[in-house]
Amino acid sequence: MPAYLVLEDGSVYPGIRFGADAEATGEVVFNTSMTGYQEMLTDPSYGGQILVPTYPLIGNYGVNDYDWESRRIQVRGFVVRQDCDMPSHRDSKSTVHEYLTENGIPGVSGVDTRAITRKLRSRGVMMGLVTAQGDIEYGLKQLGTAPRYGEFDVVADVSTAETYAWDGGSPRDGGPHVVVVDLGVKHNILRNLEKRGARVTVVPMDVTAEQVMALSPDGVLLSPGPGDPVFLESVVDVAKSLADQVPMFGICLGHQVIARAFGAETFKLKFGHRGGNHSVMDEESGRVYVTAQNHGYAVSREGLSDDVLVTHRDLSDDTVEGLRHKSLPIMTIQYHSEASPGPQDAEYLFDRFMRLVGGGGTPSSSGRG
Repeated sequence: MPAYLVLEDGSVYPGIRFGADAEATGEVVFNTSMTGYQEMLTDPSYGGQILVPTYPLIGNYGVNDYDWESRRIQVRGFVVRQDCDMPSHRDSKSTVHEYLTENGIPGVSGVDTRAITRKLRSRGVMMGLVTAQGDIEYGLKQLGTAPRYGEFDVVADVSTAETYAWDGGSPRDGGPHVVVVDLGVKHNILRNLEKRGARVTVVPMDVTAEQVMALSPDGVLLSPGPGDPVFLESVVDVAKSLADQVPMFGICLGHQVIARAFGAETFKLKFGHRGGNHSVMDEESGRVYVTAQNHGYAVSREGLSDDVLVTHRDLSDDTVEGLRHKSLPIMTIQYHSEASPGPQDAEYLFDRFMRLVGGGGTPSSSGRG
């Protein structure tokens, strides 16, 4: 059955229906990772978006029971060059087509994803429609009435509705207590905290500072998530209130929230950073790390408090990739220290945070410690 990706500039990319028989609108973005499609599909940071992997063959190892980064598929649509209908892996339980169908997510296969990527790189990300209708006028009409990504709060759709204790199989009774503000948290963040001995409590995005402190946290982590941080001023206020009360670690969107709490502005990138091979310089140690990234907004140095240092920068476009407070136990990174998918070079940052949680002080500026 034919299917199409229609972009808001009027371009149409024909292919074959793949996944659910449905329509979806969203911001069209690309990811350059070669593996990890299951983690990408379930990453809440893709909320409100149609994902285009640049790697041409998707699904060759199927879908398993453990590579989830949340409880459901988060993308609005999935556009691939070729989907594999005969996966080969001992843990495979279904094909990507079956997985998308079960979750009601439409996709298009057989599409020239290289051409789409080149367009998004030159023109910037744009809204798109996955549809069975190849009529340009129909597609543009649907896109004209659909909510535009970046003009509404996406985090509310991916954050937990209730507070819960994370138990990934190793419940902790006596370890440091870390409260995670869920802006779209990935499971591998929770796993990384747990395996370092933390007791982890996850709270909704609309939590107050008083509610957080009532849980007696030893540390607070503001998670990654989708969308524009300008819609999260209530979370920014929470970060301001907590800043001098408890150690904090912000990852990706959480990094942007903490930056805004200390006066910085944020801005939209032309086509974002999404992939597993982004080189980042640690300005304090001089080391370069290969990082996993998934974000469409970045922190501006303009307005940032003099009490906050830029500790990391992206070597491709010089954007801010990490911050730390000079006197308070607060650290942030723009990239994904938990990877999943991607390189695990930056997992040491969880060790650094746990030292803050356990012993106080300020984030170390020396190497991997």
